[in-house]
Amino acid sequence: MKLAQIRPLVICIFSQDHTILAAEGYDPTKAEVFYRPVGGGIHFGEYSQDALVREVREEFEAEITHIRYLGALENIFTYDGQLGHEIVLVYDAEFADQSLYDQTWLVGRENDGLSFKAVWKHLTDFQRGLDRLYPDGLWELLCQHGYA
Repeated sequence: MKLAQIRPLVICIFSQDHTILAAEGYDPTKAEVFYRPVGGGIHFGEYSQDALVREVREEFEAEITHIRYLGALENIFTYDGQLGHEIVLVYDAEFADQSLYDQTWLVGRENDGLSFKAVWKHLTDFQRGLDRLYPDGLWELLCQHGYA
């Protein structure tokens, strides 16, 4: 993360049976496990929807369909003791390969070669405060669109 820079991001809500696919993360400074929908950075000159397709293709070698824009969030946060600022465009989509919905979790790969785990998390876990969902404001946006 670069300091003093606003980062444009795109994330996607993949949903099934009152669950969403979310990458599992950990903030060592807060000693907090958290979840965030999959996605990534938008490159200069790239439309956000194109960035979403590219990110899912890069991270999961998967294609997506039925892409629908849900809204935008501004997220100012602290991660590992550093201040971050993001503008997050949120989409809903479906995997073209329906077998991905049958897996308990997926392994994604970042550009730097590091892998991450994405799991199907039940929405009530976020609603009841059992798990932490980022970015801030996402839960409210999901409620506005009838996910919860």
